[in-house]
Amino acid sequence: MPQMSRPTASQSTLTRNRRPVGQRTQNARKEHSMSREDMANSVKVKSKTSFDYTIFFIVLFLFAFGMVMITSISPYNATKYYDDALLFVKNQAKYGLIGIVAMIGLGIKLPIFNKFNYQLLKVRIKIASIRLPLTIMAVGYFLVIGLQLFVLLKGHSMNGSARWLDIAGFRFQPSELAKIFVVVYAAFLAQKRPKSLDNPLKFLYYAVIISPIIVLVAKENLSTGIVIGLIFAGIFFVTSRKWWYFIAFGLVAAAGVWKNIASTGYRSERIDKWLNVETAKDAYQILQGLYALVSGGFWGKGLGNSIQKLGYIPEVHTDMIFSCIVEELGLFGALLLMAMYIYLLVRILLVAYHAPDLFGSLICVGVFIQLAAQIVINIAVVTNTMPATGVPLPFISYGGSSLIFSMLEIGLVLNVSRRIEYQDE
Repeated sequence: MPQMSRPTASQSTLTRNRRPVGQRTQNARKEHSMSREDMANSVKVKSKTSFDYTIFFIVLFLFAFGMVMITSISPYNATKYYDDALLFVKNQAKYGLIGIVAMIGLGIKLPIFNKFNYQLLKVRIKIASIRLPLTIMAVGYFLVIGLQLFVLLKGHSMNGSARWLDIAGFRFQPSELAKIFVVVYAAFLAQKRPKSLDNPLKFLYYAVIISPIIVLVAKENLSTGIVIGLIFAGIFFVTSRKWWYFIAFGLVAAAGVWKNIASTGYRSERIDKWLNVETAKDAYQILQGLYALVSGGFWGKGLGNSIQKLGYIPEVHTDMIFSCIVEELGLFGALLLMAMYIYLLVRILLVAYHAPDLFGSLICVGVFIQLAAQIVINIAVVTNTMPATGVPLPFISYGGSSLIFSMLEIGLVLNVSRRIEYQDE
């Protein structure tokens, strides 16, 4: 028999290294996956969340600034009418403390404030493990309408308008609750089926739902009704991919507002005062406000040196406070204040842009619209750019309901910002 030749050393080594193609491919993939896993482990990326500190401290600064200005300009009227020079200062401090606690409770994660999530506003009400066929939004809707009807019938009147309810010694303005509710409710409606808002009939359907709130608020407080309408329309505008029908609805709404002004005696008189401020009867407050703006110059007369606060401008610590800010701190102080407002609004828009869901984003948009509208309207009234109307300057004007509910809205924005995840290497 012929003898088999023994393989050489090189052939033996080649045979040992030869493996099936499939096995080599699997081993290569395993080595590749392990290398990628090792790379991921070598640079650990953690997801973190934190609320927007900038918004929080800007609001605290604005409130503190408002306290300084109220302390500067309110003692004369407080002493004259209530025999207590610091009455308005003490009341505003009390309202501010309530608002700050509410803002922290909604927006900041602390051991005692860590349960609330803005997304809970969408769920159904649950009592003893039983889910009722009612959402928080539905309960809020009927509560707001009920309070507005009650204030029209039994509300406390001031300066000819019934806008307040007296509850346990606290004077409460239901229209401020209506603002924050419409912010949340409009965001809730818009986020359910955003694509359906391309159809103008769907927007009209939602407008019919929200209109009872706007009409009831506007009955005694037209400016607040306009602000609420702007909140509703603005939220739906940024949600819809169509824009043309908003112009049509806007023109119809403007015509309705104008008809309301023309048919209401004291509102039409305000138009006459606006157009003829120097000659119109009872345009005294607007004219004195303009004197305060002009006399302040660029640097102002100095803190505490206002002349118009000495009874020339009635209730100067409320809606007309901007006039004395300019008088005492000048155009320079007014520009710094507006810069702080602009920075606050930009930060709110950034939270809206990075929000984890559409609902949170639209809540922030609604808060942005409300604050921006109030700032613009208040300054426009003081400078006689538009007819006089009662809209407070956010976080600065004296007033408990406005201050508390504005801080509650900021708390919602902070709550949304807490849910934004960012990566920290």
